[in-house]
Amino acid sequence: MIRRLVCAALLGLASAQAIAADLGGPGRAPMAPVAPLQEPSFFELRLGASYHELSGPESGSVAIVGEVLAPKFFRAADPILDVLIPRLHVGASINAGGDTSFGYAGFTWSYDFTSRFFGEVSFGGAIHNGETGPVVPVGRNALGCSPLFRESAGIGYRLTEQLSVMAVVEHLSNAGLCDANRGLTNAGVRIGYRF
Repeated sequence: MIRRLVCAALLGLASAQAIAADLGGPGRAPMAPVAPLQEPSFFELRLGASYHELSGPESGSVAIVGEVLAPKFFRAADPILDVLIPRLHVGASINAGGDTSFGYAGFTWSYDFTSRFFGEVSFGGAIHNGETGPVVPVGRNALGCSPLFRESAGIGYRLTEQLSVMAVVEHLSNAGLCDANRGLTNAGVRIGYRF
């Protein structure tokens, strides 16, 4: 489900860019691109909290989240191609209630809707301390194996050139590669600081 949403969001962003380019029309000056306040050429540290497991055996606890995003390795002159160039990320989610905690890494793709509002999607992997065995204690998720795939989607707002706030939904699962695949879905907020 999240993969379909991510694909739909990327197609929608590409369509919006094409429509915006067409609005210039012949004889009109092309629309000036919106300059983002936060250029993706800096490292960024994000800290926040997530509501752990929206519905399921482990629901009801909170996780503390930390993440670092690297700068893009290179930039493309074409805005559509530039959206396709990811940033690397690495992070951890530590559950405060003793439920599943995990570390993760992968790729993040960002898109600026305006100079302040932006959206992101990410894909990668995660290792966890959750339950993988055939017998899972009551109140724990049957994750099946480790590592897992991790996807996330978020929308954010830049408060200043350095500071941003965003809402994020993330999902971890093994995509049916192991016997059990309950998965884990978290939602939360993060504060980002560019340095």
